[in-house]
Amino acid sequence: MIILAATPIGNLGDASRRLVEVLENAEVVVAEDTRTTQRLLQALHIANRPRLIALHDHNEKQKAAELAALAAETDVVVMSDAGMPTVSDPGYGLVAEAVAQGVTVTAIPGPSAVLMALAISGLPTDRFTFEGFLPRKPGERRSTLRGLAAEPRTMVFFESPSRLASTLTDLGVAFGDDRRVAVCRELTKLYEEVRRGTAAELAAWAAEGVKGEIVVVVEGAPRREASPEDALAQVQALVADGTRLKDAATEVASQTGLSSRDLYQAALAARTR
Repeated sequence: MIILAATPIGNLGDASRRLVEVLENAEVVVAEDTRTTQRLLQALHIANRPRLIALHDHNEKQKAAELAALAAETDVVVMSDAGMPTVSDPGYGLVAEAVAQGVTVTAIPGPSAVLMALAISGLPTDRFTFEGFLPRKPGERRSTLRGLAAEPRTMVFFESPSRLASTLTDLGVAFGDDRRVAVCRELTKLYEEVRRGTAAELAAWAAEGVKGEIVVVVEGAPRREASPEDALAQVQALVADGTRLKDAATEVASQTGLSSRDLYQAALAARTR
């Protein structure tokens, strides 16, 4: 089978007993960076020396079928440099191929920068969306953020420390400078830090320079009070801009709390008048 193994995101004490047991008996370990995995094995005092196979963004398409076939014969442990494989890390292509080949896939749960940042952010945790890394190019990043401006769920992003200030500035423009944000830095490590404030406040702080691994948690868009007539007009405006009617009704419903079905039916009825 394929065993997705979550590894510490900073503090080695977060390595689970189950992870240690699996690594002590593993014959094959597929790793994002074999050097990082070797250091982890040494740090956890693993005497076992499994066969290490590199799997990263540049070779996953070529390796997936071969590794899935190997997993049909023996257990294959899959590890990223930190956290859960496949979550903004290599592994998804391998899992998809394993599923297609009928190979069992399981996981050793463990540390997650996404869930930890969400939990300690102080922002709503009942509904959230993980958006991974934003585009590096400023124009593409701003376009992506504009598309997320009306997202009502709490949003979680990864970001490079070198781009953090620019991202927070763009976020303030797209979402409004008063949108609440938490920047979580160096989670579980010695210099762990959480900065909370508005997008504008945190952009000013980040402009001074920030180091370490960064997770950004952003408050979802507040629901806007709207009458059914105003909401219908919003749906019609989105449709006029090229959005499918169903998608437009869903988007406006998420912003206003009105029924997407009612908005959809009202828009259809308005077409026949």
